[in-house]
Amino acid sequence: LPNYNVSQAEIIMPAADLSEQISTAGTEASGTGNMKFSLNGALTIGTLDGANIEIREEVGDENFFIFGMTAEEAEFERKNFSRTPWQVCQKNEGIRNVIESIEDGSFSNGERELFKPLVDSLMNKHDPYLLMLDLESYIDCQNRVGDAFLDTESWTRKSILNVARMGKFSTDRSIKQYSEEIWGIKVE
Repeated sequence: LPNYNVSQAEIIMPAADLSEQISTAGTEASGTGNMKFSLNGALTIGTLDGANIEIREEVGDENFFIFGMTAEEAEFERKNFSRTPWQVCQKNEGIRNVIESIEDGSFSNGERELFKPLVDSLMNKHDPYLLMLDLESYIDCQNRVGDAFLDTESWTRKSILNVARMGKFSTDRSIKQYSEEIWGIKVE
């Protein structure tokens, strides 16, 4: 969104059913957007990264949609290149078809060169975010999300539990913990 700001967030976050926290594990900067979505009842699809880990612990595994590698697995892949994007495409026909459709101009009125930099960044250049390696897991997880969303009673229950279990992230508790653990101030 252009010029995204707090005023827009005040409208978007309460209206969201799903929060997509999809950074590759081990790469997320510390943020609070995922908490704000959860506090407003949105369920989360995300990697085991940053505050997602804490949110999942609080709301419960059954109310959080996890996909992708752990931070340790991602670091291993960056160092060892045990799987390549080409191997992902060879293994998964659907992903291969998408890449081929992007390459052949299906999404660019036949202009094959238009998305070449995108395909090159995904397939040929070093991708520090390991997007292709997490893609199959992400697609599978999105399918689980879609199935879960169709069960409105269960989705609503999960949403309510998300809100009810997010108390750990209140500002009062956070300030008290920061005061004691970081700043060394005893708070009563």
